[in-house]
Amino acid sequence: MTSLVIHCGGGVSDTTISAQPPEPRQLEDPALIAAELEARGIGFERWPARVELAHDATPDTILAAYASEIRHVQATGNYPTVDAIRLTPEHPDREVLRRKFLAEHTHNEDEVRFFVEGRGLFCLHIGEEVLQVLCEQNDFLRVPAGTRHWFDMGGAPRFTAIRFFDNPEGWVAQFTGDGIADHYPLLD
Repeated sequence: MTSLVIHCGGGVSDTTISAQPPEPRQLEDPALIAAELEARGIGFERWPARVELAHDATPDTILAAYASEIRHVQATGNYPTVDAIRLTPEHPDREVLRRKFLAEHTHNEDEVRFFVEGRGLFCLHIGEEVLQVLCEQNDFLRVPAGTRHWFDMGGAPRFTAIRFFDNPEGWVAQFTGDGIADHYPLLD
């Protein structure tokens, strides 16, 4: 089930450790999640992932299956580059990719994702808060450029997401070097 955990105050990083922060708040109602994220400039919607994909679906097959959703997103923003990422426990690079995505980073563009299968944990570091958004099938997330964040796909990943970019190179990250991700729960 999609959820949002908000860790408030006393953001922990490699360089600062503050007083014991308040107990995190957890939300599971999609409307409340959307409102909390919107208040922080993050877009969140629930869309139906209407196609059941074959276990061997290729990125091109996935993109073709969701062509109407892709056209809709491209009409509402400057996202000429689109790809599909699918990771399973059998993926040969899953451990390397997990380590890379777990390092806090930013992008010079919005990070836009539509989860059409499975789940992943988006962690957003906004000021003194860390928001952990457990995204699952049907979740559409739009994170503004420059937002510090990391992503955990878990030790046995199982997700498919359509990714939208305004950069023809696709996913390009600027790593912050902050080890804050080490201080928060992982997806397992």
